[in-house]
Amino acid sequence: MAAPAGLELTFLGHQTWHITDGLSAVLLDPILAPAFGAGNLEFEIWPPRTVDTTGMPAPGAVILSHEHLDHFHLPSLNLLSRSVPVYTGVTTPTSVTDAIAALGFTVHRVDHTQPLHIGDIEITLYPAGARTLFWEKRVAQPLVRLAGTTGNDVFIGVDADVSDLYIEQLADGALAPPRLAVVSNNAQTVPYGALGADNNLLPGLDGPRNRKTGLEILHNLLIDYLAPLDGVKDVALCGNGFTAPRSPHGPFLYSDHAALADTANQLQHLFHVHGPRPGDRLTVPAGEGPIARSHVTWVTPDLIAEKRAIAIQQAFLAEPQQVMPSAITPALPEEEWVKVRALVADELPRLARELIATRTGALAASIHDYLHGPLDGHRVVLRLLDPPGQPGTVDSYAWNIAGPTWDKIDTTSREAAIAAYPFGIEIYFQDFASLFLGRAQIWDVVGGSYQGWHVGEGLDSPVYALFAIYGEHQRPDLATRCYSNSLAALGVDSLS
Repeated sequence: MAAPAGLELTFLGHQTWHITDGLSAVLLDPILAPAFGAGNLEFEIWPPRTVDTTGMPAPGAVILSHEHLDHFHLPSLNLLSRSVPVYTGVTTPTSVTDAIAALGFTVHRVDHTQPLHIGDIEITLYPAGARTLFWEKRVAQPLVRLAGTTGNDVFIGVDADVSDLYIEQLADGALAPPRLAVVSNNAQTVPYGALGADNNLLPGLDGPRNRKTGLEILHNLLIDYLAPLDGVKDVALCGNGFTAPRSPHGPFLYSDHAALADTANQLQHLFHVHGPRPGDRLTVPAGEGPIARSHVTWVTPDLIAEKRAIAIQQAFLAEPQQVMPSAITPALPEEEWVKVRALVADELPRLARELIATRTGALAASIHDYLHGPLDGHRVVLRLLDPPGQPGTVDSYAWNIAGPTWDKIDTTSREAAIAAYPFGIEIYFQDFASLFLGRAQIWDVVGGSYQGWHVGEGLDSPVYALFAIYGEHQRPDLATRCYSNSLAALGVDSLS
């Protein structure tokens, strides 16, 4: 066999990569279907494309960086041969590895002291940086290179701050700076008027200037994030590569990585930025020379669907409108109403306790005066919209830090609730219940139908409290229910 000429990285959309040296191949975080999501929810890959898994060079391994639903997709894994081993980090939830094993795969955990070899491809899974936000702490960041070499390495900065261990090895001279750094654009910026997870309903705190701009995104990705990787010559953008279910505004703003890369290359001289589209292949040479770009035949962009979605976005931007929220999960059948009311009632005491340990809870406990004067023990309001059999109404609960408990209260207008409570959560009852039924995950709900308000900084938002409380890291039981439903849809026995 000929010696490898370098590493070929093919972008499959969002944050999925196929990596080969021409002899061996690996798949990173495979989303191979047109969309991903829990239950009946579909987050369509952007830009839209189809992946011919029969024409794709067969992978010798799958690398799973972490458990979040835009990286771990059971129906996509189901398209692969069960002879392909799956490798992941030591902190990936057991519920995830159990679900993969239930599909018939063999799963291996690899720590940062054990480089993985797939043929001549060497992969080291570095732990996420210490400053990484808590719901991404379990991310493993791959460093990919040809075995026995350094200098043309590829560092893939998946969804976390750059690994402190990797930075330390660069500083010690044990490794040369990577030739190519892949960075994740997770901005998910929606146009003004549309619903976004980080919108704040407090008066004056939601407006065009409160939405991220392309300039901010480029600065965060290319200046702040890459500061520890001084000397990197090339950068590739990925992420932001899906559309929310029933999005009325098309794709997220600033998700055109080719356009972002062109702009970045005009504005800075530190490195060359690549903005691959699905099917684009970046070839990192084994020696000197530029990174070449080409296109594979087994990934087919859907240009018609892409044009249609861009037209929707442009129409929305030309005439912005206030998007009204709607539930993202199906209506609960009447025979489930009693069950789900009991399920939600059983979960509220746990939510009350766990909220104490979040940034929202800590700040709420420190506030003693608000718009109407001194506060009593009630600091957060939970508004569950359209409870079973009562469309158009709201079930309201106030979080009492003296318990802690959720006390049932009379429902007021949203405006009155904003004036009375410094923190507010609005979720459709059926979406909230779906978390406990295994039909949705917290990422689905917050990105689709959630609205809320808060005082303080961005990370003080109840959004991040909900991520902390209901993410897979904290509630593997809820994740297991989701995975069991997905496996059942694939004809596989549910997990216990």
